[in-house]
Amino acid sequence: MPGAAAWILAGMRVDIDIEAAGRAAAYRLLTSVVVPRPIAWVSTVSEDGTTANLAPHSFFTIACVEPPIVQFTSVGRKDTLRNVEATGEFVVNLAPEGLEERINGTATDFPPGVDEFDAVGLAKEPSLTVKAPRVADSPVALECRLHSTLCLGDSTVVFGRVVHAAVSESVLDGDHPEIARMRPLSRLGKDEWGTVGGVHSTPRIRYADWPAGGAG
Repeated sequence: MPGAAAWILAGMRVDIDIEAAGRAAAYRLLTSVVVPRPIAWVSTVSEDGTTANLAPHSFFTIACVEPPIVQFTSVGRKDTLRNVEATGEFVVNLAPEGLEERINGTATDFPPGVDEFDAVGLAKEPSLTVKAPRVADSPVALECRLHSTLCLGDSTVVFGRVVHAAVSESVLDGDHPEIARMRPLSRLGKDEWGTVGGVHSTPRIRYADWPAGGAG
C-alpha cells in the first residue's frame, strides 16, 4: 500500500499520485486496470543457436498493419530481450487455455542456459523462416524479425515485423481464426488470469449510416 499522501479521496473516486506512489504501486495499479492483456508467449534462441528460451509477456499488442508489426515490452533485461537483440528474430506463440501451468512455468526466472521448453515439458516444432522454434501445442505462431527497439525507463519495447504466420487448421473457420476455437488466455491484475468468456459481435457504424439526431 503506497503512502497516504499518494491517495486522496475525491468525492466518489480516489485520486492517486502515481509518481508519489512509487514503482511497485504503479505497477500493481496499471496491471490491474489495463485489462485484459493478451499474452505474447515469446520463443527465442541463443546467439550460438544452442539454447531455446520461452517466456510470456503480457505487455503486448499490434503496432502496425502495413508493414505488419507486433510489439511486446520486456520489463528489465531478460533472456528474451538479449536473444532478440543478438539474433534479430523471435516467435510470438498464442497462449491457449489448457496450458496455464506451463505458460506460468515459463515465467520462472531460470538462469541463462536453461531451455524453458524442456524445463516445463513442452514440445518444439521448427519455424519456417526464423531459427527460434515454435511451441508445438500453440494453435498460432507469428514468426518475426526484429524491426527496432525503444528503451523507456526500466523497460524495452520490442517491435517485430511478422514475416510468417502458422495457424492450426483446428482453429480456422474458413480462413478466419475463430476465437472460440483458439481460446486465448489473458493476464489480469495480481496473479489473476482471464479466459475468453462471452463474445458478441457489434459492427461499427459508418457516419453515412449514423441515425439522424444523434445517439440521444
